[in-house]
Amino acid sequence: MYILGINSVYHESAVCLIKNGEIIFAIEEERLNRCKHGKPANIDNPDELPLESIQAALSFANIQLSDIESIGYSIDPVARYKSVYSDEVKLPDSWATGSGEALFYRQTTNVPLKLYEMGFRGHFHWVAHHTAHAASAYYPSPFNESLILSLDGIGEDNTSGIFIGKDNQLTKIATISYPNSIGFMWEKFSAYLGFSEYDACKVMGMAAYGNAEKFKAQFAEIVKCLPEGQFTIDNHVLEFRGHSFSNLEKLFNLPLRRKSDELRQEHYDIAATLQVVTDDIVMNMAQYYLSVTGSRHLCLAGGVALNCITNQLLYQQCDIDDIYVQPAAHDAGTAIGAALYIWHHMMDHKQRYSMTNAYLGPEYSDLQYEEALSKYDLAWEKSENIYDEVASLIADNNVIAWFQGRMEFGPRALGNRSLLADPRNKAIRDLMNVKVKHREFFRPFAPSVLREYANDWFISRGLPDAAQYMLLAMDVEQDKRDLIPAVTHADGTARVQLVDEKINASYARLINSFHKLTGVPILLNTSLNDSEPIVCSPEDAIKTFLKTRIDYLVLGHYIVKARH
Repeated sequence: MYILGINSVYHESAVCLIKNGEIIFAIEEERLNRCKHGKPANIDNPDELPLESIQAALSFANIQLSDIESIGYSIDPVARYKSVYSDEVKLPDSWATGSGEALFYRQTTNVPLKLYEMGFRGHFHWVAHHTAHAASAYYPSPFNESLILSLDGIGEDNTSGIFIGKDNQLTKIATISYPNSIGFMWEKFSAYLGFSEYDACKVMGMAAYGNAEKFKAQFAEIVKCLPEGQFTIDNHVLEFRGHSFSNLEKLFNLPLRRKSDELRQEHYDIAATLQVVTDDIVMNMAQYYLSVTGSRHLCLAGGVALNCITNQLLYQQCDIDDIYVQPAAHDAGTAIGAALYIWHHMMDHKQRYSMTNAYLGPEYSDLQYEEALSKYDLAWEKSENIYDEVASLIADNNVIAWFQGRMEFGPRALGNRSLLADPRNKAIRDLMNVKVKHREFFRPFAPSVLREYANDWFISRGLPDAAQYMLLAMDVEQDKRDLIPAVTHADGTARVQLVDEKINASYARLINSFHKLTGVPILLNTSLNDSEPIVCSPEDAIKTFLKTRIDYLVLGHYIVKARH
């Protein structure tokens, strides 16, 4: 039996296909249509389906849309519409007008009609946004019971959901209502600091360079942690969903930064305080609901769960046995949750399959590699000893575009669509940021470390599955920081990716070859892209290779040297 999960109501449009309860394919639309986030998040396009992703999933399974038993879509439009509707009046502290919500409702409810027109003949289900997030974290986890926190911008009329998972059932125990939104707070501050609302990752990187005490008093006027895991955010200051920053400018005595403006120390200080405030909110929530439920496990999803600093704090300080974070914690992951919620909670199937890796997208053959290379008139060599050869190139300070196997699902490149370099070379970080990735100097790079050596290089109470996905920060051992400066952030932490030979044999073999050569079981890893979605196809990889200062492109066992 096939079930399809779809997310495209806001952004991060994505599809997940499960077969008899097991995830067999998942992909984000942006990887195929090459439009960041899949599409703009507008009120008039929630019915803009991820058509290329749907077709890719069907092709992978060699089925038609008529073979799908059920489809889940990760929003409840009725619940959202009822919560905000008011004739042509902007609701107090709301994010929308009545007319806008009427349009959004009409467009959203087009979704099942469009799918039936495309040939779907099964059952269609709306799955509430935070329920889909929670399902995406709990059902793929190895736990039979867990507290689940879903934390993002907004779902229907709520910004967070607190759930308990028990065997194959989910129970919602609390929600946080708009405008108390951690996700929207990060979006607003990202824009205030001169980035786009999608650039929370940049602000998180900036935080290590700031003083979290500098603007503590100002943040205290905006955000308050309350008893019983609650918090409030003053939207009269932040003015969510609007374009005004006047109240923030007044509060911080700092004008809105334009993209072309130089970054000042005050900007880093704001980022640092924002990170600490987020830590406090989420820790307050987690500790309260862990105490109430008595759970020994914690699952996280929602865009806020991509914050590896907060995640590590929860893992280190909460009284839990283990933590699990959905690798695609942002809205793309709700496609997974919508499908699994139907299978487990609605259909009452009890057998569960842990999501042991995120390699769920397309893969390509040697013939496809050769066809793509020939199209661009590139010369290549096919190596019989690819791992030792590439390890030697990395040790000689070359930047390698490494393209292997199935594509990763989620925002992190995990060794199949990656740019790799030597973590020992401090200068390589600036080279990657300025000449290859064309991004800010303060953006950190992740260390991919063989699991069996992780405790020798990084400090953590344990090595949970979340660390496979760059979703936990760890302190770098003091005596190792000078050995791997390219992946040690300004605060001495690193966004670690554990690499296990049982999960990604090819990537593990490459790191092992580098280890034998250098004594360091670590590679610098970042996504294979340049101000664009992560590459998906061989042709995408070639285009990025040709327009950047990448030294070598490796497609499977094929090696291409740059012309520069």
